[in-house]
Amino acid sequence: MSTLRMAAVAAEFGRDLEEDFAIAERLIKEARADGVRLLALPEACLGGYLLSLDDDKELDEGPPALALDGPEIRRLAALAGEVTVVAGYCEADGDARYNSVVCVSGHGVLGNHRKVHQPLSEDASYASGDRFHAFDTPVGRIGMMICYDKAFPESARALALDGAEIGVVVSAWPGSRTNAATDLVNDRWKRRFDLFDRARALENQIVWLSANQAGTFGSLRFVGSAKVVDPGGEILADTGVEAGLAIAEIDVAQALQTARRSMGHLRDRRPETYTQAGAVSA
Repeated sequence: MSTLRMAAVAAEFGRDLEEDFAIAERLIKEARADGVRLLALPEACLGGYLLSLDDDKELDEGPPALALDGPEIRRLAALAGEVTVVAGYCEADGDARYNSVVCVSGHGVLGNHRKVHQPLSEDASYASGDRFHAFDTPVGRIGMMICYDKAFPESARALALDGAEIGVVVSAWPGSRTNAATDLVNDRWKRRFDLFDRARALENQIVWLSANQAGTFGSLRFVGSAKVVDPGGEILADTGVEAGLAIAEIDVAQALQTARRSMGHLRDRRPETYTQAGAVSA
C-alpha cells in the first residue's frame, strides 16, 4: 500500500510579489513538515488576482506578468524542493497574458495550464488557453485547471481521459455578487464551488485537490473552502471558509481501483450517443 499525503491551500495573496513568495514559502515549509508531497496553492497566488470582475472596473496595472522559464518560476521550484507544488500566476508570452497555473518541483517545471474558460470580464485582462492535458509527476499523473474551468464537465473529463489520476483545480472563487450572504458559510456561490468539486471527482472517479483564495482583494470576497475529495465524491479534508490547509492521505491507485471496480464511469462511456438530438445542418 502506497499512500500520498496531499494538501490544498486556502490563503490570501495580493499584488506584492515578495510578500506572496513569503506566504508561499511558509506554506510549503508547513506542508513539508507535515509530510505533504503534493501541495496546491490558489489561482493567482503569485501577484494576486483581479480587483474586480465588473466591466466598468477601475483597472490597476494587474498582476506582474511572469515568464514560464523566468526567475520567479525557478524561485518557486527551488522552494518546492522534493514537494510537488502547483501555483497560479499571470503568464507572459510575448504580448499576451494568460491566467495560468504551473506545477513544479526542485527539478523544475513539470506542467503548465492556461485557463480556458473566462468568467464575466476576465477576458479583458487575459488571453484564453486552448487545451487540457494530463502529465506525469513524481506523485502521479496530474491534470490541472483553473477556477471557472471546473464548471464545465468536459474540462475534467478531458483530463481523466488523458489518464489523470489527480485533478488539481486552483481558484480565486468569490462569494456571490448579488444577495451576498453575511456569513460565507451560507453563500450560494460557495455551495456551487463545493458542488463542482464533488461532482467532478465523482463523475470521473479521480482524486480531486481544490485550492482557493481566502480573505478579500479589491471588491472580491473569496470563499476559501480548499479541500481534498476522493473518487467517490466524499470530502476527506476541508478548510471551510477560513484560511488554512486541507490535508489528507490516500492510496490513489487503490482509491481509483475501488471506485471503478463495479461502475467504471470512463469505461462505460458511450461517446457515439453524445450528439445533439434533432440537430439540423445549415
